Amino acid sequence: MNTASAAQPSSAKQLVSQPLIYDLGLLFSVLLLVGIGIVMVYSASSALAFKKFGNGYFFLKKQGFFAFSGVVVLVAFSYIPFRWYRAIAYPALLVSLILLILVAFSPLGVKAGGAARWLQIGPLQFQPSELARMALVVYLSYSMSKKVDQLGDFYVGFLPHVIVLGVFILLLQAQPDFGAMVIFFLITWMMLFVGGCKLFHLSAVIPFLAPMAWFFMTSADYRVKRLTSFLDPWKDSADTGYQVVHSLMAFGSGGITGVGLGKGYQKLFYLPEPHTDFIFSVVGEELGLVGVAIVVALYAVILIRCTAISRQTRDRFGTLLATGITVSLGLQVCINMGVTLGLLPPKGLTLPFLSYGGTSLLINMAAIGIMMNIGAHGTRT
Repeated sequence: MNTASAAQPSSAKQLVSQPLIYDLGLLFSVLLLVGIGIVMVYSASSALAFKKFGNGYFFLKKQGFFAFSGVVVLVAFSYIPFRWYRAIAYPALLVSLILLILVAFSPLGVKAGGAARWLQIGPLQFQPSELARMALVVYLSYSMSKKVDQLGDFYVGFLPHVIVLGVFILLLQAQPDFGAMVIFFLITWMMLFVGGCKLFHLSAVIPFLAPMAWFFMTSADYRVKRLTSFLDPWKDSADTGYQVVHSLMAFGSGGITGVGLGKGYQKLFYLPEPHTDFIFSVVGEELGLVGVAIVVALYAVILIRCTAISRQTRDRFGTLLATGITVSLGLQVCINMGVTLGLLPPKGLTLPFLSYGGTSLLINMAAIGIMMNIGAHGTRT
């Protein structure tokens, strides 16, 4: 499925210019999701856009631009040799930390819904946590590939990575962004497990982390309300359970084939953020079980192909990088879908390739481009 020219390039320039034979299953699945996302973003946001901006096409135009830019980014990153990312692992980590500090502790941080998660630099507004997530994956891949014979050592293979994770967690807590904190933690733990860290080290810190996590979740009233509403959203359906109740109502009213594209009811100022966090609910209502099954199948193809690439790669750094990207995408998909279906407490995470948002889409498209390059060149020793 994924092959490249048999000739070994004699220079970095040749490697960059060497044509790739794309993994068509992965590529088409991503592009189909992006296309479905453009349609669903318009359907979910047209009423909201008209009310806020007087233009029902406001979010559609922006998402169309993000999608076009994302395709360009995917192609560009597919031609960048994945081994080059080893050289930028630490600079990318440093830049990400600086951006997160600016979000939380400078006037450049943009607040919305009580949290400062965006950075405004001139006309450009973006979400640094998306960049930081990718930087963390690159750093862990590079660091563990260097320490392949020392990953069983607590002070070399485990502790430094946990310290870096802890710094990220503290900065994300300052925003606050609990959803990103969960993603960062799970990515780190899974990559350390796959990389070869001792299971004893990974499990020994859980008794210490559990009380901290419990304190964090119960230290603010709104988090406690989210937990209680997750257990019984119908008990307070007009307040804390509002999001989940209307999301479930959307899925329930969709039935097998849906109420029809553009004919959904819950997106009309009932579902909060229907074009971002809860776009999967709009899919369920308007396209029904059939539409949901198609979307889930496309994500399954993406994750299966990414897993296959990570298993086939001979380069240690490439294997870990592909694993980190796969875990990152898989966690975002599972958590978002779990929230919209009432299986997980609300986290405020977008659905990759489908939800509205430039930073998320561009970073995920870049990640797929990296995965394409790993698939094409990762079998080289």
